[in-house]
Amino acid sequence: MFNLSNLRVYGIKNDVLAGAVVSVALIPEATAFSLLAGLSPIIGLHTAFILGLVTAFIGGKPGMISGAAGSIIVVLISLIQQHGYEYVLLATILAGLLQVAIGVFRLGKFIRLVPQPAIFGFVNGLAIVIMLAQLPMIKDQGPVMYGLVALAMLIVWLFPRFTKVIPGSLAALIAISAIAIGFNLETKRVGDLADIAGNLPVFHLPEAPLSLETLKIVLPYSVIIALVGLIESLLTMAVLDEMGNQKGAGNKECVAQGVGNTICGFFGGFAGCAMIGQSIINFTSGGRGRISNLVGALLLILFVVSLSQYIALLPVAALAGIMFVVCIRTFEWSSLRRLKRMPKADAVVMIAVTLVTIFTDLAMAVICGVIISALVFAWQHARITIVREQQEGDEKTYQLEGPLFFGSSAAFGELFSPENDPAKVVIDFARTRVMDSSGVEAIDKLSTRYQQAGKSLRLRHLSEDCISLLRKAGPYCMHELDNPDYIVAADDV
Repeated sequence: MFNLSNLRVYGIKNDVLAGAVVSVALIPEATAFSLLAGLSPIIGLHTAFILGLVTAFIGGKPGMISGAAGSIIVVLISLIQQHGYEYVLLATILAGLLQVAIGVFRLGKFIRLVPQPAIFGFVNGLAIVIMLAQLPMIKDQGPVMYGLVALAMLIVWLFPRFTKVIPGSLAALIAISAIAIGFNLETKRVGDLADIAGNLPVFHLPEAPLSLETLKIVLPYSVIIALVGLIESLLTMAVLDEMGNQKGAGNKECVAQGVGNTICGFFGGFAGCAMIGQSIINFTSGGRGRISNLVGALLLILFVVSLSQYIALLPVAALAGIMFVVCIRTFEWSSLRRLKRMPKADAVVMIAVTLVTIFTDLAMAVICGVIISALVFAWQHARITIVREQQEGDEKTYQLEGPLFFGSSAAFGELFSPENDPAKVVIDFARTRVMDSSGVEAIDKLSTRYQQAGKSLRLRHLSEDCISLLRKAGPYCMHELDNPDYIVAADDV
């Protein structure tokens, strides 16, 4: 919530100006995504307003902008085409409730499982996607459009070097609009994209039948929407955390996204999530607090209700130029320099996630990145070896090194030859750990081999969590317990 004690005049000014820029920048994407899904542009604008308002008050990352996102629209298109708009509202409400549950049960922390190369790939891919989304708006528009876009980019880059009284993006928007309107230039305007005039969102109960059959249709879409929305929101938060060196609250953001989407469903909107392009516009324009979210949402609905005829005059070139600069700033150029020094596996993950983000969708990209990283990690750590052997009389001790889990369980069994060992064998686990049930099964099989050979096997220096796992290994394993100083305390026979 708002903390009035932390408000400063300079911060308020920056938040207000940044929010003003964001409110205008939200219009083209909300409009374009709505049209892409075959819906009225007003629905997308209402979605951006509701989500912006909710996250302004209860979001986990002040200054992070939410609205109608392309990654979710891609999921909704088939539902709209097959079952219609009312089913979209139900899917949105259910997705929101799922997101609230994820936040309440504190599952947002699992975003930490996404490795850094995958985050680089996500950011780079999304920067390219945002750039490609601007091209249809300026394609085949002639030299006036291209000149205005270039001028807008130049103003965004150079204006902050002279003054920081207003953000460079707002200066570009004002200057390009003044030129286009003042000289009555023949160039595409916001009003040419769609009619954005409308009213405030009104309460609307979905008219789809409430039945088990409807749930079967809607639930798969809701699960995908909830996960895609949270993945994009939490990854966007991770990017902003790194840019501003201030950590956001992931689980709180999950709840905020869920509440916002649930309200959207009851007020005629579709699901949305955090938007990295607009969030970085806000961040680089000086918007760090919740006031920027609030101003962005309120100005957006003001444009829709009262000022649509004026907003319609704004040149698309100004918005496209601002977004091009956002793409350039969003792209992790340092990741390209790191490619030569990265482990090959990390480079593959980063490139794969980038390409999958561009050609499919974010959820698939992140899933691929996590799976590839997990497989690489398992392969790199699937090494368990005998580092020391010692025999005294009829007892032989093996000291192991490396984790014992599904990746190394086969190699573990191949290390020993019960038929060639003496009557008593001890395996020392001081420098290894039993990680999962595959490791337990590997020990159980080895114990059986020694028992069938008429020889005893004992396991030494096991940690308590390893012992709890090995209790499932059957009656063949004899565990030798020890204290932290590795002095034998007892035998569990």
